[in-house]
Amino acid sequence: MMLQRLPMRILVDVTSSDSVSNFSPLDNLDKLDKSALRPAATVMLIRDIENGSFEVFMLQRTLNAAFAGGMYVFPGGRVDEADGIEELEQLCDGLDDQHASGLLEIPSGGLAYWVAAIRECFEEAGVLLARSTKTNQIIAFDQPAIVNRFDEARLKIHDFSLSMIELCRSEDLHLITDSIHYVSHWITPVGEARRFDTRFFVARAPEAQEPLHDSQETIASLWVRPQDALDKLARGELAMFPPTSENLKFLANYKTSDEVLAAAKKVSRPVAILPRLRTNSDGKVIGVLMPGDPGY
Repeated sequence: MMLQRLPMRILVDVTSSDSVSNFSPLDNLDKLDKSALRPAATVMLIRDIENGSFEVFMLQRTLNAAFAGGMYVFPGGRVDEADGIEELEQLCDGLDDQHASGLLEIPSGGLAYWVAAIRECFEEAGVLLARSTKTNQIIAFDQPAIVNRFDEARLKIHDFSLSMIELCRSEDLHLITDSIHYVSHWITPVGEARRFDTRFFVARAPEAQEPLHDSQETIASLWVRPQDALDKLARGELAMFPPTSENLKFLANYKTSDEVLAAAKKVSRPVAILPRLRTNSDGKVIGVLMPGDPGY
């Protein structure tokens, strides 16, 4: 199943001469610059901590990455064509393509975003959001042999020598797509060399899996309370793009992971947010404007 160029709602200033209007197709955006939008998915893994609060898992991208080098991000990446093959639908719990596409407000191909979020989370963080069909429990990496087997699978998924459907079939797994909640939609500003149409999700981290950066695309990782991450950003200790910090603000509104997930389930039809690059008189980029900012 090929991913299509799909319509969406976009939060922009329709009075601007180079903006697009609500419910406009992605083709309109592509006319504004030469970089095509790439579909992408990102998942915020959260876990409870002893004081009754919760933390979110973050990764630092390698400094020489073509996109977002050195930035702190959540696990995620581009939606691949293989994420949308029809056979995967049978291996996804509680969500089919029709329902997923409805949640994303696209005609078809929506389930691929959930699959991509799971695949990228496994590749980048080593966390597999899947359950065993034999035990009906989320897969646990609690024995050395299991850890080694899935570490090898993680590398194979990364280098495309193993697909998610092959992994699920060989390990008798179903993807827990019904436990991953869609919460926001961001589009890279026009003018950037690489542009992504990214859906953000949130999920509870499995208890018997310990995430860790892959030391390839990512070079560091940490569990951090959302407000602490925002404080580190303000002090210049962590670097991140607005989509990451704004989603941290969403998480910081809640005291527990249960509250986050309850709120996420109620999120309905997130409006796609399209920041704009702010330039000086010489055309040099000097900042990012958000919808509602003066000069947007």
